[in-house]
Amino acid sequence: MGILYEKLKNYRNSDYYGFHMPGHKRNPVFADILPGCEMDITEISGFDDLHHAEGILRGAQEAAASVFHADETHFLVNGSTVGILSAVLGVTNKHDTILVARNCHKSVYHAIYMNELDPVYVYPGFNTKFQLNTEICAEDVKNALDKEPKIRAVILVSPTYDGVVSDIGIIAEAVHKKGIPLIVDEAHGAHFGFHSYFPENANEKGADIVIHSVHKTLPSLTQTALLHMNGSLVERERVRRYLHMLQSSSPSYLLMSGLDSCVNILQKKSNELFLPYVDMLKKTRRKLAELKRIDIFPGKGSYDRSKIVISTRKTDMSGRRLEKLLLKKYHLQMEMAAGSYVLAMTSVGDRPEGFERLVKALTEIDKEIDIRMEREENATKDCVTENWQPVRGCKVYTSSQILLVEDEIKRSKKTGQIQSLKWEESTGYISLEYAYLYPPGIPLIVPGELITEEAAALIRQYREAGFSVEGPACVDRIKVCKERLF
Repeated sequence: MGILYEKLKNYRNSDYYGFHMPGHKRNPVFADILPGCEMDITEISGFDDLHHAEGILRGAQEAAASVFHADETHFLVNGSTVGILSAVLGVTNKHDTILVARNCHKSVYHAIYMNELDPVYVYPGFNTKFQLNTEICAEDVKNALDKEPKIRAVILVSPTYDGVVSDIGIIAEAVHKKGIPLIVDEAHGAHFGFHSYFPENANEKGADIVIHSVHKTLPSLTQTALLHMNGSLVERERVRRYLHMLQSSSPSYLLMSGLDSCVNILQKKSNELFLPYVDMLKKTRRKLAELKRIDIFPGKGSYDRSKIVISTRKTDMSGRRLEKLLLKKYHLQMEMAAGSYVLAMTSVGDRPEGFERLVKALTEIDKEIDIRMEREENATKDCVTENWQPVRGCKVYTSSQILLVEDEIKRSKKTGQIQSLKWEESTGYISLEYAYLYPPGIPLIVPGELITEEAAALIRQYREAGFSVEGPACVDRIKVCKERLF
């Protein structure tokens, strides 16, 4: 256990009575409905203050920096989202230009909106065989930086939701030659660097700011994350200032003790966690590679092999249908379903029986599919035929201009300029809203982009296949601008 957890446990067992928040007063009568309440406190004497850490929390964060090979680390109790917002806002000024991987999480776009930034997009590759986005090419980053000298920072996601890793080392070199910082959303890679089976983490690859969702792939509670800072290109005090603004002023000590305990076990027992886990992963992948119809993304090169991408491209079913079958018949809850694959997330918390059940279920399903497809050669496939690829060159408005659109329309009394259209009618219009599938939360369309026929058709396909398209105020319509005003 971490030092903070031990201190909370000792305080729980003491005779101290609190005339302070929280309102449950650590009263055991509420333990059944509020698990953990007996150790839930606020910033009281001896327990430090996350926003001005000088004692036990400062020590816990310094320990985390050491374990994750960072110069400076901050606990996040509002998830990676608050880290991404603070990082982007902390390294840019209003109306700056920023280079953004177009497959970034929606929180990156929210930060762009908040600081009215002008995003220049760099696009991931696309694997047509498995129909998923791949890495950001270092050469594309170099070309964008040469073409757009006004770029003040770069942000990309690696690994992606599906486990694809970009070459952070080469990209960091290119970014640093321009004297600007690189932010890496490594939310899904908190486990990197703890075993050679996985890539090194971005702190060791030269990134200036790295954000880890510790709860995603390590033993920590939901909502816990870390922000790391390295080198001298980041004005760290600005990032800290935004963390103070955007994080809760009443951070949960239960969440922070969970972070501290996670760091402690990584520091002392990482081999005990990772050796059996990696062994289970290897055995599972070997068995799944023997399936005839269901395919497993091999992830050649730098790939996070903790993510098991289960492809249905050679079957007669969609990712959505496979996900539902695994849940209903086998009680296996997958992380995500896409048009032609299902994502199974694994971690050091997995047990052998879980992997065995997954292998058994997919083996049975694979045999059933094979028999069915042999019998019905012309079986119709019930899936979205293609997963989304970012459409290049369709940005029309910058973030600051989007904020002016409605005011401009109202001022000029062009009442028909803003419309709410059905998806099939939206092609050729400029979007004023986000549209994304969640998970993974990567926008298919962002405000200021021209809605292409491809994007509108794909969103319709996803909705018809039962996926939830989030972002628009109305699920079957999107708010658009009829004409370009600037």
